[in-house]
Amino acid sequence: MGFKCGIVGLPNVGKSTLFNALTRTAAAQAANYPFCTIEPNVGDVAVPEPRLPVLAKIAGSKDIIPARMSFVDIAGLVKGASQGEGLGNQFLANIRECDAVAYVLRCFEDDDITHVSGKIDPRADYEVVETELMLADLESLEKRRANVEKKAKGGDKDARLTLSLIDLALTELSAGRPARRAKVAAEDQRAWRMLQLLTAKPVMFICNVDEASAASGNAWSRAVSEQALAEGAPAVVISARIESEIAVLADDEQREFLESLGLEEPGLNRAIAAGYTLLGLMTYFTVGPKEARAWTIREGTTAPQAAGVIHGDFERGFIKAETIAYDDYVRFKGEAGAKEAGKARQEGKDYIVKDGDVMHFRFNV
Repeated sequence: MGFKCGIVGLPNVGKSTLFNALTRTAAAQAANYPFCTIEPNVGDVAVPEPRLPVLAKIAGSKDIIPARMSFVDIAGLVKGASQGEGLGNQFLANIRECDAVAYVLRCFEDDDITHVSGKIDPRADYEVVETELMLADLESLEKRRANVEKKAKGGDKDARLTLSLIDLALTELSAGRPARRAKVAAEDQRAWRMLQLLTAKPVMFICNVDEASAASGNAWSRAVSEQALAEGAPAVVISARIESEIAVLADDEQREFLESLGLEEPGLNRAIAAGYTLLGLMTYFTVGPKEARAWTIREGTTAPQAAGVIHGDFERGFIKAETIAYDDYVRFKGEAGAKEAGKARQEGKDYIVKDGDVMHFRFNV
């Protein structure tokens, strides 16, 4: 499963530089002028998973296949984007396709890189982008409401539910709050997602700092962290310039370079970890002589649903899941040892998969 995260922010905050580094590609042009990204760039990256090579070594797996996720580099928004300023609604539509939004905020000084507002103020930048997304949501809902209301008055049950959710969102947005602040009943979540509201998506903050601030942050990134705390959202401090430099290094060189800067891991790892937490994602594994593979699922996923991530037939014909916890698989040196120690379990359709489970599915189609 993985997830698709839209990289959003004002022009010249380092979005494309970060995207290039994270995806190890130059597909997105990074240049010192607004709107250098004309089409959204989607980059698939491997999800860092230190447990995977451990499992592969124990099982003697020929191939290691990590889970994958996508970053979407979306061109810089500007004040008035919801009314067509800059490149306007073209990019607002791109955000709708993402599972989460990462606000990239400029937390560094550089006289050679122009800031569209002429000063460094990441919280103000966030407010500009958030406001444009809220205005776009308001316009979208107001256009839809009359037609939905007409259907609701005609007795359409689905339309009545949709109308109530539209009004719930409009209440928040009209008060200057993003739609994600609305309290939506669990049974209405699917209908809520169907509204495709930009500001209903979970958000995270990426503070793009200078190289000297990569390990400990700076005053600007701390201000953003305070904003993130108020939003109940994760915040990650990254130097896009450092990420760009290490993207082309071999693993050993990368580790040495990061250690010299007081960093334990690349920003990619921290960004993905924050995204996983944000969306309630976790990992299970399938392991054998041919391959060791990581699969991404949401917390609360049942065994048949987890099987369905591999192939729909696995879910439809699910019989049982042979399951070993990661720690047990490692401790008893593989499947045979875990079975001998009584640590291999047969789980049925109601089993809720746990992070790190090593699974083998039995099915019949």
